[in-house]
Amino acid sequence: MSTNDAIRVRRVYEPPEPADGARVLVDRLWPRGLSKEDALLTEWCKDAAPSSELRRWYRHEGERFERFAERYREELAQETAQRALGRLRELAAKGPLTLLTATKEVSAGHVTVLLDVLREGA
Repeated sequence: MSTNDAIRVRRVYEPPEPADGARVLVDRLWPRGLSKEDALLTEWCKDAAPSSELRRWYRHEGERFERFAERYREELAQETAQRALGRLRELAAKGPLTLLTATKEVSAGHVTVLLDVLREGA
């Protein structure tokens, strides 16, 4: 199984599944209303998430997504984020990896950009 096939995205509020493999939260903020026990996380990788400033600027406004994605990719090129990406790639190399987010619209969220970046570097 390649890294491309081994990574998937789900909402953190969905019940865990055996196919999840390593479950990693990739949001900067802890999800509202979810206990750490119920999340059943392998790790919480805050450094792979967009900065608070970028997240507040974006506000999930669809017309800003393209610019948001560009700015987020710039942040992912920074040293701290590169270490986080390396850790996510390590987990994916060992087996299935599920990137978890609290974002309601996953397709318009940072996790789709993160998934693309991980797959590009695979």
